[in-house]
Amino acid sequence: MMGNGDEPFITAVKPLVDAMGGEMMPPDQAGPDDVVLAWEGADVVAVRLPQLADSLDHILAAMERKRGKPLAELDRKAKQEIVRTLEARGAFSVRHGVETVAGALGVSRFTVYNYLNREKES
Repeated sequence: MMGNGDEPFITAVKPLVDAMGGEMMPPDQAGPDDVVLAWEGADVVAVRLPQLADSLDHILAAMERKRGKPLAELDRKAKQEIVRTLEARGAFSVRHGVETVAGALGVSRFTVYNYLNREKES
């Protein structure tokens, strides 16, 4: 199990793992797709990354928390900004990404495509 000397390292990486929607576990519980982080030559913690689709839900939930209200209640300009941010993070390369984002924003898929196309033209 993780030793006490490892606490500062774990504390340091936790916000990043949380932001990605990952899960931390002892290195000996790591699966083949998990990322094992070592510190000063010893395996300290394993990180299980989320599936891309879960990651998108996680990102949307974080954006909602940051703004303090449902994304669907934001004005058009704010929604366009969110679509821009999500596009930069690769949200629309995920299967059903456009549908997921449209649902969270309370707009149609067509509207999301419009926001994306407006960006390309400007």
